Amino acid sequence: MNGKNNIAIGFLTMGLFMAYGFLLIYLRDFAPGKEEWVNSYSIGKHFESRLAHVHGNLFAFLNILIGYFLLHFRDKLQNVKAISWLALTGLLMPIGILTEVYFGLPPALVLIGAIAMTASVIWLGVAFLKMKSITQ
Repeated sequence: MNGKNNIAIGFLTMGLFMAYGFLLIYLRDFAPGKEEWVNSYSIGKHFESRLAHVHGNLFAFLNILIGYFLLHFRDKLQNVKAISWLALTGLLMPIGILTEVYFGLPPALVLIGAIAMTASVIWLGVAFLKMKSITQ
């Protein structure tokens, strides 16, 4: 892994969640029963769908950023592979939100993804704190 897959999968995930935004626009502006969708702005499926859209793009961006830093500083950071895998596992959070909304699954993926992404960000921060020097 070492960051390359984080960048690639981050961009692909960002593209998918950006495309999902078009579905949200359709539901808001053009779908039959759009008034009901608009009126449920802060509750239920509407809120959860927007939450997945935002977190999908945020976690995709974090993977791109983490992947870049892991690639750039791979020789100076410890635990690069573990941080990379945790960041990728973090993408389960927005996917888990969507599986809750559309399939009624329990929020296990949401929790696993949230914990994994939080751990990867904190672990990368600690790895940078332990790094002796940034100069090349």
